[in-house]
Amino acid sequence: MTATFLAVIGGASLLAVTARRLHPSDRLPSLEGWALADRSLGPVWTWFLLGGTIFTAYTFTAVPGLAYGNGAAAFFAVPYTVIVCPIAFVLLSRLWTVARTHGYVTAADFVRGRYGSPSLALVVALTGILATMPYLALQLLGIRAVLTAGGVSPQGVTGDLVMVALFAGLAVATYRHGLRAPTVISALKAVAVFVSLTAVTWLVLERFGGPGPVFDGAARRLGGPALLLSPAQQPAYATLALGSALALLVYPHVLTAGFAADGPRTLRKVSVALPAWTGLLALFGFLGIAALTAGVRAPKGGAEAAVPMLVDRLMPGPLAGLVFGAITVGALVPASVMSIAAATSFVRNVYVEYVHPTATPKRQVRIAKAVSLTAKVGAVAFVFGLRDQDAVNLQLLGGVWILQIVPAVAVGLFTGRLHPRALLAGWGAGMLAGTFMVVREGFSSIVALGFGPLEVYAGLAALVLNLTVAVAGTALLERLGVPRGADLTDLPSRLTVRRRPETGANRP
Repeated sequence: MTATFLAVIGGASLLAVTARRLHPSDRLPSLEGWALADRSLGPVWTWFLLGGTIFTAYTFTAVPGLAYGNGAAAFFAVPYTVIVCPIAFVLLSRLWTVARTHGYVTAADFVRGRYGSPSLALVVALTGILATMPYLALQLLGIRAVLTAGGVSPQGVTGDLVMVALFAGLAVATYRHGLRAPTVISALKAVAVFVSLTAVTWLVLERFGGPGPVFDGAARRLGGPALLLSPAQQPAYATLALGSALALLVYPHVLTAGFAADGPRTLRKVSVALPAWTGLLALFGFLGIAALTAGVRAPKGGAEAAVPMLVDRLMPGPLAGLVFGAITVGALVPASVMSIAAATSFVRNVYVEYVHPTATPKRQVRIAKAVSLTAKVGAVAFVFGLRDQDAVNLQLLGGVWILQIVPAVAVGLFTGRLHPRALLAGWGAGMLAGTFMVVREGFSSIVALGFGPLEVYAGLAALVLNLTVAVAGTALLERLGVPRGADLTDLPSRLTVRRRPETGANRP
């Protein structure tokens, strides 16, 4: 087990060393070159990177852990990642075109140009950073859960040092080569995860005689109804899937991976092919159900260890090491992209905007590298210094928070009618309401609205309030004649529909 695990990690390290050869450029150092690989990634590399960034190691342990403990509710992640694909098809390609035309590197850059509002761009950047940091810490928690449950790494200080060593290798590669390092490693992640998951699923079906006996056995252990959604659970399930899909595509690390593509056509192709990763996620959820049937006893409060324990029980050592190595590499890719995205947002929208407006491109890269490394060190300190549940709670809040920049970023791509001051007011209302609802429910993202038994996703409820305030505030500010900033993006001021002359079909 240890030998194959180290082989996978060693392969990732060797690939990281070769990252500089991925689309090399003779241009002078720039933030676009370091953080976006000079916007040069074709369809295959973009598919590897975007899929490897969206589908994190913690996702591959948390979803089956939720299935292990709660049954059907865990599978909201499957429709959620399916909903993402058509939204990405439209949103990412349009945003890439604007970003490439104007040299934007972050979503806050676009907001700054679209609305001419430095304050709105600042809150978009800070919200993205705030939501990303606990997500980064969760990747370390995913690594620790896998290594501990699989017995690859001992518990205690020794195990923590092993985890830090694994994380440090990619941190150095990212520091030197920027986004190219996680891009090349994402190819290894895809191959390792697809191969290892196929092997585990085949063993499970072989052992239990097919999917039917697996679900029947899990139903007996959960009491039956937990494998089906009750009518009362359906609104929460649907709103959680929709809200998560909207939130995902405005996370800084996802937009960073999207901006690295070589064109909008590439992003559309990748959006069509992303459901292959969704199939992986569904199989991981199925393994959570299989862990129930197999009688796996995960530690209290550690349901994410259910699948690693199942793998350790069913598979021979060498194959188990391959699976654990694949999941570990699965954490390293998104963690690196997250740190790059957070650093880029800080440099472009805080440091250059408010501290050093005349910073040269070379200095911006140097500061971004330092901030990226600091973000990784901070994530390690966070994991070691606080309880695991604290990181999970903050990540739940992060999903609610990141949704509140959807009006400025996603809606702003199609209409500039919303007033920047109204968007700021809506953002504030959504942040306060969403945080209050989640904290009031004991850090549960599913909340009751106060009338009847209806429960919905807190982030989506806060987003509705956000949009309501933004629309009402825009009407009021326009009536009062409050001026707005200049729009530099050349996008139409409102959403219009035209007909294609050759087909008669509508297009935006």
